[in-house]
Amino acid sequence: MSPRVISSTALSIAAALTLSACGGSSDSDGDTAAISLQNCGRAVTLDGPAERGVTLNQGATETALSIGAQDRMAGTAYLDDTIAPQWASAYAQVPALDEKDYPSREALLEVKPDLVLASYSSAFDDKAVGSHESFDALGVATYVSPFGCKDKSTRPAVSWDSIGTEITDHGTLFGRESEADAVVAQMRETLSGIEAAAPAKGKSIFWYDSNTDTPHVGGNAGGPQLIIDAVGGTNIFANANGAWLDGSWETVLAANPDVIVLADASWDTAEEKKNYMRSDPALKDLKAVRDDAFVVVPFSASTPGPRTIEGASLVAKQLGGNGA
Repeated sequence: MSPRVISSTALSIAAALTLSACGGSSDSDGDTAAISLQNCGRAVTLDGPAERGVTLNQGATETALSIGAQDRMAGTAYLDDTIAPQWASAYAQVPALDEKDYPSREALLEVKPDLVLASYSSAFDDKAVGSHESFDALGVATYVSPFGCKDKSTRPAVSWDSIGTEITDHGTLFGRESEADAVVAQMRETLSGIEAAAPAKGKSIFWYDSNTDTPHVGGNAGGPQLIIDAVGGTNIFANANGAWLDGSWETVLAANPDVIVLADASWDTAEEKKNYMRSDPALKDLKAVRDDAFVVVPFSASTPGPRTIEGASLVAKQLGGNGA
């Protein structure tokens, strides 16, 4: 498959997701049947589809927007970078309670949520918005991304199937089942094209997330590994267990990777990481640094969710000759 075909595929998924975010009512709208699903070892129950959902992390927000649930949302919070363009107009329709952090519990309760969703269990801490139990006492349902369960034994392995399950959960909770099914189907179709093209076949890849003293890297069990596998590359930290973890510059220097993928986040931009490696006496001689073989991916497109496939599309496109 040519880079042009990969690019077209990426555009088609963005168009499909935009349609979902802006689309009309679901077939299940108006269904008031009680909802119950398992999440991180807890039951999430609602009398019917949520009507005033609040998302506390960008991943949760974009998952909800991907299925067109903006008309059932009362608030959002905590951006890692920038909302994907295909969901920007839908995002603008929902009040942002705090784009830089978790909102205060008071600000959250003020919008009268019936469902609160987060990407990480840290959201439901007394230092953040409060425990699950405190919301149970108020009759407010809570949901955490399965990949962020506090009890790690309840976390599923990160896979395209488990990403699909989380999207489907959101479809159930918001009464957007058919929209969720469409998002998952488009994800699988796009993935198939990227895997067939395998633009990184034979290339070693260093996924550089953040930090300079000790690099925080993409390991073998998260979104980065899924994306590297999809494009046919080899992760230089494939033997490191975990989604993201502290690696070592010694390993990077020994591997001398062909490609460096840079996560672009508000707290550690891709440009900052480029500048650091270009100025470091040892790192500047890495093959990928000398060749300017950098690939840039928004941090939010490297976390498990509806944007992970966008991350794979971006990496595939940049490896196809369009550059970083």
